[in-house]
Amino acid sequence: MSMMHVSHLGPPPSTAHIMRWVIAAMLPGLGMMTLYFGLGVLSNVLIAALLAVAAEAFILRLRRRPVWPTLNDASALLTGVLLGASLPPASPWWLIGVGVIAAVVVAKQLYGGLGHNPFNPAMVGYALLLVSFPTQMTLWAPPQAIWSDTLWPQILGTVPMTTLDALSGATPLDAFKHKGEAVLASEFWASSPLPEGTLAAWRNIALAWLIGGLVLIVKRLISWHIPVAMLGSMLLLSALFYASDTSHFASPLFHLVTGATLFGAFFIATDPVSSATSRRGKLFYGAGIGVLIILIRHLGGYPDAVAFAVLLMNLCVPLLDTVSVPRPVGQSTAHSGTKRSAP
Repeated sequence: MSMMHVSHLGPPPSTAHIMRWVIAAMLPGLGMMTLYFGLGVLSNVLIAALLAVAAEAFILRLRRRPVWPTLNDASALLTGVLLGASLPPASPWWLIGVGVIAAVVVAKQLYGGLGHNPFNPAMVGYALLLVSFPTQMTLWAPPQAIWSDTLWPQILGTVPMTTLDALSGATPLDAFKHKGEAVLASEFWASSPLPEGTLAAWRNIALAWLIGGLVLIVKRLISWHIPVAMLGSMLLLSALFYASDTSHFASPLFHLVTGATLFGAFFIATDPVSSATSRRGKLFYGAGIGVLIILIRHLGGYPDAVAFAVLLMNLCVPLLDTVSVPRPVGQSTAHSGTKRSAP
């Protein structure tokens, strides 16, 4: 997560301290998701976390690097938790394994490990799964009991696809996106297109992610710049779309409290390595993510676009860091550091 550019009374918090606090801040969101979507949420997180730690340890052994000091920073553990929380509940172990390999092995360790990866590892794994296995990645069940008789077969991947299709339902974003051009928004909502309690479930989950994100800001483990810029640009652009045609575009509040919006704003976009570093750069970075999310949701093929928006803006970070270099303390102007100042 992006560190704030502030002066600390003591030494800055360690990487392990930050990562563990982020995992702790995710507990309200994970708990609310489990309440509405069952123990499959926790199975995702536990399997992804264990596989992420194991994959990182294996690659470190191959690279002949010390294993425990690296694992102790909890970055691989956090990557697994983030990836697991992003997947449909009770995803099969092999799907989670493919995502973990893409996230930890390809997007992180092949670039040199923590601090060298240009892309958010968890979102690389998620995007790869979404493109490669679209059917499995859209099997979101409606709100259900915490325990399901199909939980273990789903985790083992032995449930037939036809059965999984019958158990799953559209998310609010997916249902609205595919309502059809001829169907007005008022007609769509009047037809009760979602199972009972679905909208309330997603709104309560979004509130839980917000609570966790505010904890990180209060603890000064992330700054407000990226979340505020991302959410602000999303609300502004979605409001413009909505004002232009309320019959076919969703309201700004709908975009805010459904999908992975608040989860992405506080826990994904604020990755310390792949996000911008200066305050102004963070504002541009967050605003760009928000704009891309709305554009992809309205004009693209995916109902929720947080992962793709974050990865696209990861590409822009080197440019943002170049044009938005913070002013060093005691200097009247900022400089990139590429030119030696006159003596």
